[in-house]
Amino acid sequence: MRDRVLVLNAGSSTLKASVLADGVERAAASVTVPMRGQADAADALHRAIDSLAGTGGDPAGVQAVGHRVVHGGSRFTRTTVIDDAVLQGIRDLAARAPLHNPVAAEVIAAARAAFPRRPHAAAFDTAFHTTLPIEAYLYALPYEWHTEWGYRRYGFHGLSVSWSVERTGALLGRGDLGIVVAHLGAGCSVTAVWQGRSVSTSMGMTPLEGLMMATRAGSVDPGVLLAAQREHALDLDALDATLEHRSGLLAVSGRTADMRELIALAPGDERAALAIAMFERSAAAAIAAAATALPRLDAVVFTGGIGEHATTVRAGIVRRLAAVGVAPVADEPVEGDAVLVAQPVAIVVIAAREDVVIARDTIALIA
Repeated sequence: MRDRVLVLNAGSSTLKASVLADGVERAAASVTVPMRGQADAADALHRAIDSLAGTGGDPAGVQAVGHRVVHGGSRFTRTTVIDDAVLQGIRDLAARAPLHNPVAAEVIAAARAAFPRRPHAAAFDTAFHTTLPIEAYLYALPYEWHTEWGYRRYGFHGLSVSWSVERTGALLGRGDLGIVVAHLGAGCSVTAVWQGRSVSTSMGMTPLEGLMMATRAGSVDPGVLLAAQREHALDLDALDATLEHRSGLLAVSGRTADMRELIALAPGDERAALAIAMFERSAAAAIAAAATALPRLDAVVFTGGIGEHATTVRAGIVRRLAAVGVAPVADEPVEGDAVLVAQPVAIVVIAAREDVVIARDTIALIA
């Protein structure tokens, strides 16, 4: 096959676009353009197309377009060909992933207009977690909230986790692995995977739950939110804005949500150092908790921007895992995929490649 796929990954502030042939690991071309929300989606898409054409990855000849969509809910459990009804379904889930689904929907609409004769497919971050057992996805809330309202844990970063599991198996030469994948970037999650199947994950019904993140709080005592409403008259919009945009690393440091900047500031800035320490503690606790869902822990995998590149943070997280039998790692940079420690628990770094997974799924779907 010589299929070429245009892969579009719409984030909250950027649009990543790449052209891949047959889902190979090396993209023919890849660009990232800034995007100012839903209203800028169409312009961002055309800027990305123009940039790709200028780098030798002209998308004019692609056979299909694959899109990353964060939330598929209970309806979309696998990569799906996009028609009007599917696009509306993605929009209907906007409240569950307000930073991502609305933007993705607008990029899809713009791409369908730009490539009207090409099939479009949506790959969902939640789909990988459809193997979660009920004790992992059910909340300890009134049961009818689940049966009647559909409230449950869905989990996210599934495309990244899927790639990390595949590459870890290749590096370690085994497929029967118990793996904990820590996807650490602007958004952060930890997933326990047993022999290729998701069995536990830290993000919940929305991407707000779990680890401390760049601007998201992660898990907090619900009583804090109730108190803020009762005692300080914060309405739902104010709470939503706080939890999504004004918490996490940004809130603790008071200066930035960028881990690279925090690392540079930490030696002389107590709050920057505190933000890093809290982040390391949060990630290590989530990794240790995820390990309890596995019959055996064979590997801990770091991926995402922080997981791949923030070497001091990665070493700090691993150092906190000594109690669960994880050996320390050196604070050293690595290029690409690497096994940092082989025994007793492998510590692995994997470069995130959701685009490969999306391209493969799109090709398989249209074939």
